[in-house]
Amino acid sequence: MNKILKFLTIGIIFIFFLSSFSNSSTNISAKMVYENLNNDSFDGYILYTPEYSKMSYLINNNEEILQMWKSDYIQGMSVYLLDNGDILRSDLPFTSPTFWGGGITGRVEKFSWNGSLLWEFEYSNEVYCLHHDIEILPNGNILMTAWEYKTRDEAIEAGRNPNYLMFNYLWPDFIIEVEPTEPFGGNIVWEWHVWDHLIQDFDPSKDNFGNVSNHPELININYPQIPVPGDWNHINSIDYNKEFDQILLSVRGFSEIWVIDHSTTIEESTGHTGGRYGKGGDLLYRWGNPRVYYAGNKSDQKLFDQHDARWIEKNYPGQGNILVFSNGNTRPEPKYSSVDEIEPPVDINGFYYLEPGLPYGPEEQVWIYTAENPPDFFASHISGAQRLYNGNTLICNGPSGTFFEVTPNKETIWQYENPFPNLVTNDVFTIQHYPPGNPEIGANLDCEGLLKWTEIKAGEIANGYFQVQNIGDSDSLLNWEIEFLPNWGTWSINPSSGINLTPEDGVVTVEVSVVSPNKKNEEFIGSIRIKNIDNSTDWEIIPVYLKTLRNRATNFNPFLNLLDRFQILKKIFYLYF
Repeated sequence: MNKILKFLTIGIIFIFFLSSFSNSSTNISAKMVYENLNNDSFDGYILYTPEYSKMSYLINNNEEILQMWKSDYIQGMSVYLLDNGDILRSDLPFTSPTFWGGGITGRVEKFSWNGSLLWEFEYSNEVYCLHHDIEILPNGNILMTAWEYKTRDEAIEAGRNPNYLMFNYLWPDFIIEVEPTEPFGGNIVWEWHVWDHLIQDFDPSKDNFGNVSNHPELININYPQIPVPGDWNHINSIDYNKEFDQILLSVRGFSEIWVIDHSTTIEESTGHTGGRYGKGGDLLYRWGNPRVYYAGNKSDQKLFDQHDARWIEKNYPGQGNILVFSNGNTRPEPKYSSVDEIEPPVDINGFYYLEPGLPYGPEEQVWIYTAENPPDFFASHISGAQRLYNGNTLICNGPSGTFFEVTPNKETIWQYENPFPNLVTNDVFTIQHYPPGNPEIGANLDCEGLLKWTEIKAGEIANGYFQVQNIGDSDSLLNWEIEFLPNWGTWSINPSSGINLTPEDGVVTVEVSVVSPNKKNEEFIGSIRIKNIDNSTDWEIIPVYLKTLRNRATNFNPFLNLLDRFQILKKIFYLYF
């Protein structure tokens, strides 16, 4: 019987062997879903988490995995890299007893560069729950988006039309600012609630009654005028402007973006006066759908179920403008997605202009990306976009797990499809791009090299090198050091640091050796992170890959390399041979 099985196995493998030459797309690997269409793509690193995954990944433009982090929990929505190499990511720790909407999280974690859990914060119970996004503030505190529970009676008393309540509750959004207290928990030092800034013109006997069109700074509790689930606002992104001390929110339920004042005290944030802009917690600016505050009609709507609103960073092309991914679900047919850039009507002090009786400007976007045939680019949910330092825009088509970089002329010059966990369930909420050094401050450190070893015996020493140089101004001095090494193997680096390196000194060759782990037929992925000692935002990464020799049948290397493409057949082969 075993002989028959062996012959059948050999026959099946032979058929697959032949088919592999006639159909090269039988198996798609990470390398096959990456395409650098020319050499103009912007160098840097991309951090992301596949939706419903415990893993987070840092990759470069060459599709190399530089670092991986693993949580005990799924539903990684937002993930951010800190200057010191730590990451923050949101998670779903358990099923909430009350909340169940899309984007639900409830937990935020901080991991070190090498994957150690440094901090955890949970905020989920019967009356509130975190969801979607977080934002790191310059002082180390973290802004988080959350739902709070309001009963049917509370919603009606606030002026909600009962016909617009799909269920016996409503989940208005609120924002908290958390001061972390490692290793667990944190102090809530500031908060802002939608519920404190409502208006309605439905029932004069209830709270918040007024003229909606006269108060664009307030939030119409009866928009949209249809029954909706509890997740009424659905704020799905949050961004912070340090110069103005303002917060930018993407409010998918209204197809709008909002700006609020962060300079208020907690008490001021509940009211209509106070803070740097004198409006308390009322909206400073809104854009995308003036129908919400009776200043336009359907033809005036600009955003459609959008995600990932963010200010373009200082010293980047378009600095101060707002970039947003407009998904297009509620767009008039045909449906398509777009990336929209607007120049908000704001002065140098952070005050927004509004012509009485008119909607907030601008009337038109300054730049829009769509496919040449617009319906060819449609992402029904999640997704995002980010302006790069070179003026290009990095776009994440979330449902397809596709990242691509486009020029201002909308030419696609780089593309990557997330292969994790597979090419079917590879959705990605959004991505974050990090340049090699902060362009705003000026980056002197530059590193070049790739450490890649294949077919290394377990326990054997592998040798390689990379190069370090100062690319700053002629009078600059670079002090550098190795910050992190992979957490596998035994490493030796020479030199591991350097001082007073000038541009005229040229490149420094760093010799690397590692004793490979004592595990056969294993792949090890990691990176070496090098930092500028005098500038925490100036760091570089050298990719590292090592593969040890197989445990057995090493004389079948070409044949087994083929079997690597067909993991099921590989298991059958090892079972019977």
